[in-house]
Formats: sequence, C-alpha cells, structure tokens
Amino acid sequence: MLSQNASQDLICAVATPAGTGAISVIRLSGNGSLALVNSFFSKNLEEARSHTLHFGNFQTADGSIVDEVLVSVFHAGKSFTGEESVEISCHASPYIQAEIMRFLTASGARVAEPGEFTMRAFLNGKLDLSQAEAVADLIASQSRKSHEVALNQLRGGFSSELKDLREKLIHFASLVELELDFAEEDVEFADRTELKALVDEVLNYIEKLIRSFEVGNAIKNGIPVAFVGRPNAGKSTVLNALLNEERAIVSDIAGTTRDTIEEMLSVEGIAFRLIDTAGIREASDEIERMGIDRSKEKIRQAALVVYLYDSAVLTTDEVLEDVELYLQDKKCLLVGTKNDLPNEDREEVKIQVEAISERPVALLSMKDPVDVERLRKLLFDTTIGEKLDEHSTIVSNVRHVESLSKSADSLRKAKEGLETGITGDFIAMDIRQAMYQLGTITGDISTDDLLGNIFSKFCIGK
Repeated sequence: MLSQNASQDLICAVATPAGTGAISVIRLSGNGSLALVNSFFSKNLEEARSHTLHFGNFQTADGSIVDEVLVSVFHAGKSFTGEESVEISCHASPYIQAEIMRFLTASGARVAEPGEFTMRAFLNGKLDLSQAEAVADLIASQSRKSHEVALNQLRGGFSSELKDLREKLIHFASLVELELDFAEEDVEFADRTELKALVDEVLNYIEKLIRSFEVGNAIKNGIPVAFVGRPNAGKSTVLNALLNEERAIVSDIAGTTRDTIEEMLSVEGIAFRLIDTAGIREASDEIERMGIDRSKEKIRQAALVVYLYDSAVLTTDEVLEDVELYLQDKKCLLVGTKNDLPNEDREEVKIQVEAISERPVALLSMKDPVDVERLRKLLFDTTIGEKLDEHSTIVSNVRHVESLSKSADSLRKAKEGLETGITGDFIAMDIRQAMYQLGTITGDISTDDLLGNIFSKFCIGK
C-alpha cells in the first residue's frame, strides 16, 4: 500500500507499456532526480532549464553506452508531481529499459509503487483527489464520450462545482453554529427560510449528480447489449453488419453459434459491448446446452437486450412466447429481421406484438445500409438518448456517487429538522456531515487507507 511517509524518496518507473516498441519513457520524481540522471548522461544537465529537452547518451561511468536517449527536465513546482522530475525517452527494447532501471535503482532511486506519481501530485497540491482519479479514467477511456467525461474531471470541472456547494453549506453552517454560542440570548443568525431554500438547492443539485451516474457508468464501462433469439434469427448477421466485418459465422444450419461472442462498437462516442449469444432452443447436445445457459446469463447481465426474430417465419404467438419467457422486465428492443424476404403477415405480426407487449418493433434488413444505421441509432436512443443533454457534469466514479448519496441523506435530515423546528446543533451536525462527504470526493478530507485504496489501482509509472 502507498504510504505518505515515503513521499520524500526518489522514485523511478517505466511509464510506457511493457514490450518491444519504438520508444519507452522512464520517469523519475523527487529531490535529486536531475543529479542522478546527470551522472549517467553524456552532457551536463546541471544548468538545464525546466521544460527543456536534451539529446545524448545514457552511459555508465566507464563510458559504455546503453542507449541514445532524450531527457526531459522539469524543475520542482513545474512538474506533474510538483517535484523535481526527469523523463528519459529511450528505445523500447526490454533489455534497454531494464538496464537503465538497474543503474537508476542501484544509484539511490527506488521503483515507484502503482499510482505513486499521481499520488505525489495530489499530496503536493497539483491535483485534488477527484482530478487524480480522472487520470486513471483518462488512460482507460475507450470512447469519445468517456474521454470527454474524464478530461472534464481532470480539468477540475467537477471539483469546482463541489467546492461551490461546500462553500454555500459552510457559510450557513457557521451561522447556525454561531447561534449555539449565544444560545442563552436566543439569537438567530441564520434565517431558517433562507437555510431551507439553500438546502433544497444543494440537495437538488446533488440528486441530479447522483442520477447522472447511470449515464456516467455506462459511458465509462461501456453498455452491455445482448442479442438473443431463436436459432437462425439473424443474430450473427446483425453483429457482423453493425461491426462492418465478418466477426461471427453465418449459416443456415441451426445452432451454429455455440458460445457467446463479444465485440466493442462505438456509437455517438458511446462504447457498446455487443454480445452475440447462442440461439435459445432445446439443446441437441451438451455443448449446445452450455452455450444456451451462457446466453441466459448474458441476458441477466445485459443493460439492453435486443430480441431478434425471423420476420419471414415467426408468428405473433411465437414472438410473444419468447418475450414473456426471456425478456420480462429487461430493457429491450424487438427487431424483426430479414425484412427483405417476402411475408404477407409481417406487418400484422408487428402490429399485434406491439399492441400486446407494449413495446415497439423495428422491421429491418441487414442487407440495407440504411437499416443498419437505423439499428445503431436505436441502440443509442434506447440506452442513452436525451439523458446526455440532462447533465452538464456526469459522475462516473462509484466512490463519488456513494459519497454524494451520503451527503444527500444528511441534507434530507437537515431539511426535515428545519421543517420540524429541531434545535440548531442537530441541523449543524447534519450539514457538517454533508460537507464532510463532499470533502472526501475532492480529498479535502482523506485518510491513508482511502488514498492507498485509490492509488494502488493505478498502473506503475502513473
């Protein structure tokens, strides 16, 4: 576990992914970083200005060259960590990386723990805690929208809003607590009507942030979408069409898909995890049965189920039987496939299914590019749609939403106390608790255990 007590050590780590490549970056942070690198560099870095690059050789004391490198210099107060820092860009040979690290650690540096560079940035006031967590989210972002959410948080958008909320609560809490010092004089410094209005304002905004987590979590982790239906319903064809590649085997033989296939698809900047499942029917062998069991499990786990049926073959009763048996309360799309094949009853089946199931049905052909694009839009609209427009700030971190929920609970207690005329000391206690929970998000209030838990999940070198 990371320890604040070790924050004075000189640390180093490979900051780029392991393996062979063109370039690798080795980072150092802490007092003496420049002097240490200078002892192995072919040029003198003692007078190097901050934010400058220097080309030369990383070499041993006897002049043996390890590699040609580019050294980046950052003075204390002007680096990511806030400390004196150096970055060595070398060729990404595993041997070269290991050799440079070996010489650095043998000369006084130690290997950084996971997340230690970012933790130092937090401890040195370069980032608050929510911004520090955004660093990991930014690295892990796999879609345009997840990148935007993480970047907004890293730039302090979320922190700024929480700071404003805390300042409003601090102002009134101080007035309420001031009253306690003058309890015998029966003096009221805080107007109860204004305080209730403030609590309502802050509570409404926090509840809005909490609601945004549904969208934020989907943006951050991707939306799992399970394609289900009977054998030969066209599930694999739909998956291939959406991905625009032959990812799944397509055959007229029932039971071709024996296991689930998962692929990522980006729609409007949102990542969707598409899951092609085995056709649901009475299994003909043990392997197919296992595949069908996995399909049922994916249905339970999916945020959206896309039920596909062959619109050229299936009857209304058969479609409704599947919907009742497998979908029940799941959020789902009903899609009739093979709309290009002849069937006089297709529209009638659609109308009856919509009326009885109270769910709209889309009739599509994956041979038509317009229908493929229409299905992409249906995926987005059904899961995200206008929800993105409701939130200027989106919460995507589980720890944050838990703290926001606790803060909201305390504010509801404060509001109830104001309405029932409870004494100021209890109101102040609830408001202080609400402020405390907001403070844990930004790190204004933190513990070693909390910091260790957060930063230990980072990659080494970050």
